[in-house]
Amino acid sequence: MTPEDFDRLQNLMASRAGFRLTRDRMKLAEHRLGPVARREGFDSVDAMLASLWAKPVASLGWAVIEALLNPETWFRRDRTSFDTLAQELLPALGKARGDQPVKIWSAGCSTGQEAWSLAIAAQEAHVAVEIIATDLSQRALEKARSGAYTGFEIQRGLKAETMLRWFDQVEDAWIAKAELRATVHFARANLADAPTDDHRFDVIFCRHVLGDADPARRRDMFDNLERRLVDDGCLFLGPDEQPDGDSIAFRAVAGRKGLFVKSAAALRRAA
Repeated sequence: MTPEDFDRLQNLMASRAGFRLTRDRMKLAEHRLGPVARREGFDSVDAMLASLWAKPVASLGWAVIEALLNPETWFRRDRTSFDTLAQELLPALGKARGDQPVKIWSAGCSTGQEAWSLAIAAQEAHVAVEIIATDLSQRALEKARSGAYTGFEIQRGLKAETMLRWFDQVEDAWIAKAELRATVHFARANLADAPTDDHRFDVIFCRHVLGDADPARRRDMFDNLERRLVDDGCLFLGPDEQPDGDSIAFRAVAGRKGLFVKSAAALRRAA
């Protein structure tokens, strides 16, 4: 891959998906694009990129973008967030919402482990929920919808008793049970796009996603999250992530790393 190709990839990622691709990831990018080139019938990554630049094809462009997104995830990642949700927030929100289910958005769900972890937390808290899990990658969403994971994937974050309670073993795969599937809906969405409807959520999980956002788009992404969150809702970021300097829409909750609520400025703006 030439430096010029990488520059074009950077522009493609920033303009289409709102994410940055730093120069130190050139070798990683070439490695991840190898399978895409073979799948699309090209002899090499260079040949695939030359074809893309010469005659841009939306489907190929998105296949390239998806391959360069960070897919890293596992069950109950940052366990404290799920403990806070199950033990404190869900009981309070469930009581406040009455007969209505608590609405949760897993934004940037990758291959689904976060969404299923949220469903497990809700089941264990005995609170009715509706979970929407979105990602930009169609291939990641295909795996997420299948609810099927290898032995390595299922053990990464889940105890044996939890695995057996919420997943069925079918040959070499562990598959999410119907009780979980009834609460989760997967869909493709781009966090860089402004909301086009009024759908809002009580809780948003958007963890380990916006750290790679293009600085020019990052504030807009946080503002989009704020527009999707109800006024008394909660936003979960990663424990070491925070929107300070990028958005005035949220303020941190003292003593709860990674947990945010709407700022007074955001609430005044919505009034």
